[in-house]
Amino acid sequence: MQHSSADLSQYRSDFGLKNKLARAMWAVVYLLLFRPFGSRLFKKYRVFILKSFGAQLAYTSHVYASVKIWAPWNLEMGEYSTLGPHVECYNQGKITIGDQTTISQKTYLCASTHDSTKPDFPLICKPIRIGGSVWIAADAFVGPGVHIGDGAVAGARAAIFRDVAPWSVVGGNPAKKIKDRILA
Repeated sequence: MQHSSADLSQYRSDFGLKNKLARAMWAVVYLLLFRPFGSRLFKKYRVFILKSFGAQLAYTSHVYASVKIWAPWNLEMGEYSTLGPHVECYNQGKITIGDQTTISQKTYLCASTHDSTKPDFPLICKPIRIGGSVWIAADAFVGPGVHIGDGAVAGARAAIFRDVAPWSVVGGNPAKKIKDRILA
């Protein structure tokens, strides 16, 4: 087995000038027109701002003003879904969230990674799909390429690196199935 060091001097971002300009514009709008309007009275206004930047979400969606979104154009949310306080959507790849799903406070959604087997360490976008009626509890991590099935629950601080079956409850680091979710 031969080991060689990574050569990050050869790293090239897959994101072109158009993407970088859009993110710069989003950063300004986020700081001046999105983040300061934290009251629930401005819930639909924040949705409007996100839609203006290409997000696909319903006006019944709730995105807290403290949520950090890397690229609104890579976000899709269903009816009555919530991104709670201080959620981070590192959505270089697409993040799709189904209807009536709650992503609780301080959760980190990461839709990209790097190929650590190549010396130039290229970025790989891996979309995250979260089904309907899902609850991701506080401070969880959802990794690149993960699919969380309808009705699933991820416990607080769960680290989810693999797909989660529908109507199951997972927890821990790495997240493992705890039980089935059965509604009474």
